Amino acid sequence: MQCNPYKDFGQAFYLTTEKNQAMDIANARVDIFGGKPVINTFCFDDTLLTNGTLTLKLFDGYTEEWADFIYLHRDETIMPPYQHSFDVVYGPIANDRVGLQIRNYRMGNIDRKEFLRRLRYMKGITFQYAFCTERAIEKLQPL
Repeated sequence: MQCNPYKDFGQAFYLTTEKNQAMDIANARVDIFGGKPVINTFCFDDTLLTNGTLTLKLFDGYTEEWADFIYLHRDETIMPPYQHSFDVVYGPIANDRVGLQIRNYRMGNIDRKEFLRRLRYMKGITFQYAFCTERAIEKLQPL
């Protein structure tokens, strides 16, 4: 799988059900690399997450477990990058300034409660899917 390491839920193919969120990310990538924003749409049979076909890690909100999970995956001092064994992870999107918050937390400038507060996405809670294995990605059907 060719994906950037050190992302919220690890090296994965990320999707959202929020069209505005997808457009924001596409526009941000265009600002960095140029080109034209593109949004790809996929269909996924979510019963695969409950019938034992794929393993799921679910975060239904901003929790300490969620913050710890992001910390493990975003901490660039961990070599090689930490990678879990779930096929799909679903949970809130973190603040765009995660790296800064990880440094602050690691250096003791903020405590765990403040770390969790600062990880919250500034535009309100939105969720993302991370398809973390080839097996999971193969289940996506382009529309």
